[in-house]
This record gives sequence, structure tokens and C-alpha cells, in this order.
Amino acid sequence: MHFGSGDMIHPKCGSLRERTAGLEDRKQILITGGAGFLGSHLCDRLIGDGHDVICVDNFFTGTKRNIEHLIAHPRFELVRHDVTFPLYIEVDEIYNLACPASPIHYQHDPVQTTKTSVHGAINMLGLAKRLRCKIFQASTSEVYGDPTMHPQREEYWGNVNPIGPRSCYDEGKRCAETLFFDYHRQHGLDIKVARIFNTYGPRMHPNDGRVVSNFIVQALRAEDITIYGNGEQTRSFCYVDDLIEGFVRLMSTPKGFTGPVNLGNSGEFTMKQLAQLVLELTGSKSKIVYQTLPADDPRQRQPDTTLAREKLQWQPTVDLREGLSKTIRYFDDLLSGKGPAPSRDPHAQSSSRTA
Repeated sequence: MHFGSGDMIHPKCGSLRERTAGLEDRKQILITGGAGFLGSHLCDRLIGDGHDVICVDNFFTGTKRNIEHLIAHPRFELVRHDVTFPLYIEVDEIYNLACPASPIHYQHDPVQTTKTSVHGAINMLGLAKRLRCKIFQASTSEVYGDPTMHPQREEYWGNVNPIGPRSCYDEGKRCAETLFFDYHRQHGLDIKVARIFNTYGPRMHPNDGRVVSNFIVQALRAEDITIYGNGEQTRSFCYVDDLIEGFVRLMSTPKGFTGPVNLGNSGEFTMKQLAQLVLELTGSKSKIVYQTLPADDPRQRQPDTTLAREKLQWQPTVDLREGLSKTIRYFDDLLSGKGPAPSRDPHAQSSSRTA
């Protein structure tokens, strides 16, 4: 049978042009830590944008319930893998999000935490170098330590204790940034580095020890709300959807713009204000109690987001009251059994640190 210059026709699938429409824009994207809080939301976003997503996770802190709604999706693939070991795969872009992000989790095995940040970065950078593909690093506001600059701008070098109980995470992320920029300078790699400030929203682990999840869970269970220190230390809270939008915009910037870029909400709240707002929104009768502030816990944390506004045309749109209301509904469903049951966390403690 002879076909002319037109498209081959299949009676059910339509023309070849119709069946391949948009494929030139579809990318194969690797997300390490893809079953975690942020990673799972990024999977949703990129699949929604029409891309193929390969989610890599070792499930130390990530959980299958975060991505179970994607398992049967034709453009989603799940790979159980630890990024401290090399990964051989073919992709167009890499988002490196793999690393425990709450003090309870990253202090449980501090050596492994450092390995995940450093060896994980080396392995993912090596993969990006071989593929000559763009790679994104999820860094953190913890690189600023207990800052003497307020708010924190990207040019600030930080005030980090290199031998403290939090340094496995803080210094691991700082070293990862070093590796990313050295690969950029030495090998011409197209890198994007985001410094993430406190983020909250659905799919946070109820026992991760972070302040938003702990306050909400304690309030919903009518337990005392635990504040460490005098409650005057501050944080800036960014809703997860806003943060993921920042990720995507940073990744789409032209080659040569590397960051680092602060991504977070510039609204600043004390721990007392956060606790009082959670009590108001939940209608809980919980009492606020105070305990000793952990070592090296930063007193202030607020991003200067000027660079993100200028380079990414990005700024958060969800205010704290709206974001907390959505997050409270998620945890209320989770604790009442309407949502997926939380996995048992062997590392959890009843603390409420401000990380």
C-alpha cells in the first residue's frame, strides 16, 4: 500500500500529527524525593503540565500515600532508589529534592543526612553532566543559619554552626550548593538553585516535628500546643502551591541564570501568632505551653524575595489564614480517618520545633 505525503491514518487514533501534537514540549523529568511533601506536589504539577515524571524515592521520609493517586497514570513512573548510589537513567531535566527536611528526621541519622545531600548531589550532577541536561537543587534557608542579616538576601553567606546538631542538614545543603556551582563553572552545567523557606500544606507528615504540622495536630487532638523558647522567634510561611510555582518558573529561566534564589513568603510571624491563629481556625481549647529552645534554633527567618520577583515574576498569592485553613482540613481528614492513614514514623517525637 502506498501512502502519499499526508499523515498516516489510524481509524481510532487520528492522524500522526494529531497523535504527536505537543510531544515536542513534553519532557521526561526526574524528581528525586518525589514521594515526599514537596516532591509529590511537584509530581502533580509537572504531570498536569503534560510532562512524563519519574519519581525516585527511598521512602525514608517520603510515603507512597503521597503519590498513590498517580501510580496508574500513564505518564508517571515510580523508582525505589537511594540517591547516595548512582542512578542510570535517561531524562531531559532533573529536580533534586531528596533529603530529610525536618529536624526529627535529619537528626535521626545525621551521617546519612549529610551523605544524602553531598553524595546525592554528586550522583545527580554526574547524571546531568552525562546527559547535558538542566538540573535543579532544592536548597534551604538553613544555609543562612541563625542570621545576622534580616531579612535574608541571597548574597548573605550565613551564620551556621558547623559542628552543631543541625549542621548535618545545614552544612550538607551548603556543600551541595558548592558542588552545583563548581559543576556549573567547571563543566558548564545548566543549574538552578532555590533556597526554600518554611513551607506548609497538605501531605506534611503529622509527626515530622515541624511547627505548622505540630501546632495543627496538637490543636485537633486538644493537646497542649508546645512552643519552644519565648515564642517571639519568627518564621515566614509559604503555602506549597506557591512554592511549586516558584520551582517551575526558576527551572524555565534561560541558561546562565543559576540562582540561588530565595523562595518563600515574606510575611513574618512569631510562634505565638502562629499558635493563636491555629487555635482560632481549629476552634480548639488547647493551651499553649513553653519549653526550652533547642540548640542553634534560628531566632529570625524571613526571605528577601526581590530577586524572585524580578527574575521569575513570582510572588506568593496564598496568605497564611487561607493556607492554614486548607492544611487544617487535610489533617482533620487524616486524623479522623477520612483521608489516607499516616504511616508509622519510628523517628517521631512529640516536639514542635520551628524548622
